[in-house]
Amino acid sequence: MKRSKKHLLQVRTMADYQFGKGCGISLFPDDVTFQLSKTKRVRQILHKDLRIATVRAKDGILTLSMYGAELVKSCVPKDALKVVVCGDAVPFVSIGKTAFAKHVVDIDKNLRAGEEVLVVDESGSLIATGQLLLSPCEISVLDKGGAVDIRRGKDQ
Repeated sequence: MKRSKKHLLQVRTMADYQFGKGCGISLFPDDVTFQLSKTKRVRQILHKDLRIATVRAKDGILTLSMYGAELVKSCVPKDALKVVVCGDAVPFVSIGKTAFAKHVVDIDKNLRAGEEVLVVDESGSLIATGQLLLSPCEISVLDKGGAVDIRRGKDQ
């Protein structure tokens, strides 16, 4: 584990770009530690031994843990980055199963396929985090196929 001001500035900038201005400071406090790859690149960001996020090697995108997703949820506008699923899907999505297009009842219209999203139930409680597979427009039209590839569910 390593602490570095350079790495902290780097991941905060990445978070601001990916999730919105101001999320970097909320997501990564001053006392975070970093797990580095063999090539000295940031791979995981931890706070008090809890993983906040991982930097995806292929494109440098932050993938969130449930702890990190809660932090992001608290610093973004109410509907930003969120995919709302119906009650029937909640038990499956919360254990890490794919969220299907037919179960999506609402979605942030500014999202793009491939982005990291927060999956919430109809009351707004965070149930999972994952990667959006389709655009919001496609999800609203389709009633088949996966909408969100779930990375981590709250009950996993």
